[in-house]
Amino acid sequence: MLYDIRLVLSYSYASTALNARNLLRVMPAQRPGVQRLIAGALTAEPAPTVRRDRRDFFGNDVTELDFHLPVTAQRFELSARVERQAAPTEFDLSARLDDLPARLREAVSLDPDGPWHFLAPSPSVPRVAEIEAYARAQAGNAGTVLEAVAALGGAIHRDLRFDASATEVDTPVSQAFAKRHGVCQDFSHIMIGGLRGLGIPAGYVSGYLRTLPPEGQPRLEGADAMHAWVRAWCGPQTGWVEHDPTNNVMVGADHIVVAVGRDYTDCAPLRGSIRAAGDQVSRQEVDVIRAE
Repeated sequence: MLYDIRLVLSYSYASTALNARNLLRVMPAQRPGVQRLIAGALTAEPAPTVRRDRRDFFGNDVTELDFHLPVTAQRFELSARVERQAAPTEFDLSARLDDLPARLREAVSLDPDGPWHFLAPSPSVPRVAEIEAYARAQAGNAGTVLEAVAALGGAIHRDLRFDASATEVDTPVSQAFAKRHGVCQDFSHIMIGGLRGLGIPAGYVSGYLRTLPPEGQPRLEGADAMHAWVRAWCGPQTGWVEHDPTNNVMVGADHIVVAVGRDYTDCAPLRGSIRAAGDQVSRQEVDVIRAE
């Protein structure tokens, strides 16, 4: 499927900001055989003093912007066209849960996609005993890794309520789990922590999701937002699979990947620093439209 994507991130500051620096991870990824970036452009207003485009350790496209001038507002806009292939339906060839430790010992690679990077606690997903106990209870009857992934993702979807006002971007995963409320970032972090507690390597995926309006209702421009889901290593034969616990689905053609990492800290759409005083107001607009 072909998609046209537009993202706008805008910020305004109560006072003049000096020496701003930003790191953006918003460009759709190139994933051979799965996703192809046909065209993409990222612009900034005002124009940065210095711009660097590079890839990070995990292979994500990163744009670094330095502003050596006073700014009272910033606006970043992405336009991209992406071809996304549907994930094929396959038999469960994942490793058995009790056999996964042996399969991990054989996976000695420290390449960016190696499973060992995604097994230990990470900055936004520390070990939380309550989450690990919950994961063991939900996946107790699973025989294979893929069965455990599906069981835990389905349980999180059932037991947690999506609530955009319940958490902030820096809310600890333990607090989000205790509230049983949150957004896709919280759902994903909880699932990652639970899978790691089961001994399953798991990571974070950020991207875009095509959403459809209710039947008979017009589509609202800019109403979408960036999305997040989970990837799990299911053994050498199956490799990585992706599950969206917010929607309780295996990831398919409507999920457009931007970045992968251990958790949100590796995939944040925008990070940076400024020298300013007072509050700031931010706004995010995302449009994902299927191209004819």
